[in-house]
Amino acid sequence: MSTTYSSLQQVLHEDPVFGQLSFDGHEQIIFCNDKDTGLKAIIGIHNTVLGPALGGTRMWNYENEWAALNDVLRLSRGMTYKSAITGLNLGGGKAVIIGDAKTQKTPELMRKFGEFVHSLSGKYITAEDVGMATEDMDTVREVTPYVTGISQDKGGAGNPSPITAYGVFMGMKAAAKFKYGSDILEDKRIYVEGIGNVGENLVEYLTQEGADVVIADLNQDRLEQVRDKYGATIYGGDDLYGEQMDIYAPCALGATINDSTIHRIQADIIAGAANNQLANEQKHGAELMKRGIVYAPDFLINAGGIINVYAELEGYDRSEIMRKTENIFTTTVEILNRAKENNVTTYQAAFEIAKARIDARRSELAAI
Repeated sequence: MSTTYSSLQQVLHEDPVFGQLSFDGHEQIIFCNDKDTGLKAIIGIHNTVLGPALGGTRMWNYENEWAALNDVLRLSRGMTYKSAITGLNLGGGKAVIIGDAKTQKTPELMRKFGEFVHSLSGKYITAEDVGMATEDMDTVREVTPYVTGISQDKGGAGNPSPITAYGVFMGMKAAAKFKYGSDILEDKRIYVEGIGNVGENLVEYLTQEGADVVIADLNQDRLEQVRDKYGATIYGGDDLYGEQMDIYAPCALGATINDSTIHRIQADIIAGAANNQLANEQKHGAELMKRGIVYAPDFLINAGGIINVYAELEGYDRSEIMRKTENIFTTTVEILNRAKENNVTTYQAAFEIAKARIDARRSELAAI
């Protein structure tokens, strides 16, 4: 008994929730558990200075619960700065459900999750993310209004993936303009890693422009489907990061730019849809800068999805969604130029702009 208690005390001392490396002054962390449905979820609310925390729900079979917590902390933090830099009146939040989306997701589980969201009274608004689909958001909507990305026939903006991909495409073109002097991607060799809904839509935009697209994913059937549909090449090597390419587009899970991969990357530009691509923003951002690799900050160029679902809250139409998403091009060019002028990383340049907007609003609220 005493040994077990001692071991528990040691774990709690070494790995406290508030001591997690990804904890960044989060306002609230909610652990959701329901025995009947098997729901185990974590909702992370990072910051609500600019507005309610909006961010998708990811269902993933995490290695352990600490990995799930780390993911939701990093993701919710990223959503704060994504909304801030895009000019949206939203805070940052995210949710993760621990489990296999293919075998463990049920309508009952989704409704129970929706009840937990509803209990927060609008402080957190959920949406679609990895392992989720529009119909899942429709199910959540049955028990709470605090959800976006529902079906168009139910009054929503629908699947955000095409708009997310379009924003990444705009950011990629902006990075090309900065690096090469032209935003034309024709004949550029582009590796897209992760062919989910966003990755496939990005492949479509790139192939329409005449880019030489190489695709990589763990799902071989998915790769073959996308190859046959768009004429992309399936990557068959064993070191994608070491391949010669013009642009690397990470569109799977985060932290693919890490201590193991960063010195092997041969791309001129990194511009993709994945969240938290840099395992360590300061360290790896500085290394990319040192090597002359242009990094288009992920929380900027993958903001198309949140622009799309924000339309449901603000009531603007498709044309306004596209206009706001196309503006990612202009903002990306501005940030890349700002980073160069101030001799800082592109991540830092983007982060400072987003943080300044939050700080200004915090000062306004304090003066009221």
